[in-house]
Amino acid sequence: MKTVKKILVVLLVVFIIMQFFGPERNEGDITTIDAFIAETNPPSDVKNILENTCFDCHSNVTKYPWYNKITPVNYWLADHVEDGKKHFNASAWESYSLKKKDHKMDELIEEVEEKEMPLKSYTYIHGDANLTDEQITAVVTWGKEVRAKYSADLK
Repeated sequence: MKTVKKILVVLLVVFIIMQFFGPERNEGDITTIDAFIAETNPPSDVKNILENTCFDCHSNVTKYPWYNKITPVNYWLADHVEDGKKHFNASAWESYSLKKKDHKMDELIEEVEEKEMPLKSYTYIHGDANLTDEQITAVVTWGKEVRAKYSADLK
């Protein structure tokens, strides 16, 4: 029993020390999203959806919840944000080629239509990120309009 207590004390000490370290935070400038918004021109309802369900993981600006201060949760969140930005980053929109923008919008449409995005792990904590069928339709319709513009420009 003494060995178990010693192990638990060591684990507690390690856990406490871990709290002083954490991953780099994704706290860029909100204006980095402006180019994406200006170019894709989402209607206000879609813009609201994007702000509440997408930009935390798919831009350089994350609004962190209180539990992000707890290690190892903060590493898990940082990994999700890094992975999300790898697939689609609204803050990097200006650097994408027209072909890449078209492809990213195609992926966005597909992920939202198939209810793969937002992630279930995100919607558990952010209940307002659960998209209704009406919201999904609005995002998909907007995405298809943006893609139509890009397709015309690619010709």
